[in-house]
This record gives sequence, C-alpha cells and structure tokens, in this order.
Amino acid sequence: MTHTAHSHEAHRSHQQGHDHGHADDSGGQAEMLDLDAEVLAEHIASIINWLPLEGSPRRIVDLGCGTGAGTFALLGRFPEAHVTAVDASADHLQRLQDKARAQGVGDRVHTVQADLDSTWPDLGTVDLVWASASMHHMADPDRTLRQVHDALGPGGLLAVVELAGFPRFLPEGAPQEWPGLEERCHAAGDRYHAEHVPHRGADWGPKLTGAGFNVEGERTVTVNIEGSRSPAIGRYALASLQRLRGTATGVLSPEDLAALDQLLDTGSSHSILRRSDLVVRTERAVWAARRP
Repeated sequence: MTHTAHSHEAHRSHQQGHDHGHADDSGGQAEMLDLDAEVLAEHIASIINWLPLEGSPRRIVDLGCGTGAGTFALLGRFPEAHVTAVDASADHLQRLQDKARAQGVGDRVHTVQADLDSTWPDLGTVDLVWASASMHHMADPDRTLRQVHDALGPGGLLAVVELAGFPRFLPEGAPQEWPGLEERCHAAGDRYHAEHVPHRGADWGPKLTGAGFNVEGERTVTVNIEGSRSPAIGRYALASLQRLRGTATGVLSPEDLAALDQLLDTGSSHSILRRSDLVVRTERAVWAARRP
C-alpha cells in the first residue's frame, strides 16, 4: 500500500492514483495516501511478514514513500532498522517527518527528496528496498530496477508491490438508481491509464530478472474488508472515487457524471458516506527479488 506502493504518490498532470515518484500534488493526495495506510494496514503488514528476508534488515529504503505507509510499517516490523524515505513531494516528506516525530521514531527516518526519473540519489548500500505502487510510474522502470540492484548489498532484497487499479467499494448492482456506475468509472479510468501509465499491470518478474535479480517469491494478496470494520472506509471510498472522477470526465455520459457527483456530494442523501454496505475489494501483486 505503496505501496507504498503504494504508491501509492505525488502526480504530474497526467498521473492519477498512487504515484510516489514525481512532482507535487497536494492535500487530497496526501489524505488518500493516509487513508490507504489506515485501511490496508493489516495487508501491508502481511506482505512485509511474507518477505523472504535473510535476517533483520538494518538499512531500508522506501522508494516513492508518499506519506509513509510503508515506512511506518517497516519501522514497526524491524525495530532496529533505519529507513530512508524517498519521494519527489516535499509536502509528503514533511508530513512523513511530522508523523515520525509524533511517534517517537524521528531519529530512525531520513528523508530524501528526489525525482527518480531524473537524478538517482546517493542512498548508500542498503539491505531492503520497498517499492509499493511506485515502479509502474517510472518513465524507464528497467533503468530504475538496475539502479535499485546497484544500491542493494549482496543478498539484499527488493519488494515490488503493485495494485490492480483503484479499489471497488459498492456492492453489485449499486447504486440502485444507476447500476454499474462504479464499473463504468473504473473502465474509464483504465482507458486513461492505459494511455498515460503504460507500465501499470506489468509482469515485473521478467523485468526483475533482466535487471540482474533472482525472483524468490511472487504472490497476489486479495483484499476484502467489510465497511463496518473501519470508520475510515467511507472516507477512503469518497477519496478514491473523487480521484477516479478526474480521469472519467471526458469518457462517462453526462448522466453517469451526474450520478457520480451525487455519490461524491457529502451533503446528498445519495452520498457514499451514508452507505452501510461498503466493502473494500482489490488485489495487490507482490514480487520479492534478491540481488545475488
């Protein structure tokens, strides 16, 4: 959950979703990343626990860290570790630093502002690189993977976590007045991303092998969280659909846009925040790759 990702990230004008690697977008994106971390905390932890690590890593890089979903999960799992959090967004890094100080782990976090498509930062030699929902936004992901390979020490591990698009929230057939609306929004978003984010949905296994890694594990994590489990899920659904609307404007019919706007209107009786039947449904694909 980029993951961090998700992540997933600050945006250039053509980028939506979790794009931790690039220039600033503000407020709403940071809120989205924070909600992603809160709602998917258990799944992020389960991915970290699954990693085939050789001992406990001390030097970790969160590549495209966003507001720190991966950073704080990694700090919690490895209490002796220090994390270098890398992102292009100064706002996201400041938010991450503020959280780290508030949680008493500020001395274990070092932030680096860098556009990973432009200049690769000096990260030293590290034990683990966490790249959640960030690799698919790189202009040249093969080059980035080679740079990660060179930053890892022998035996070091890279975890690539990618998400299968935006989560779904509404039950089948909902909303009753506009059945299929959410799926049409996702179809519009998929068309947009196929044009502007061509590496989303890539099979990272061959790319990792091509960059010199040994792929030691691959799995798909299925997410299915009932809305009653967290009060944040309604806000998470609202933020996700707000971002989808930005990619769907030129594709959806005026009727669908009007229906979507009612879901997004927090003062409307149709507001998604008023629904008691929300479920977070998505998948995350994970690759664990080792530098020989």
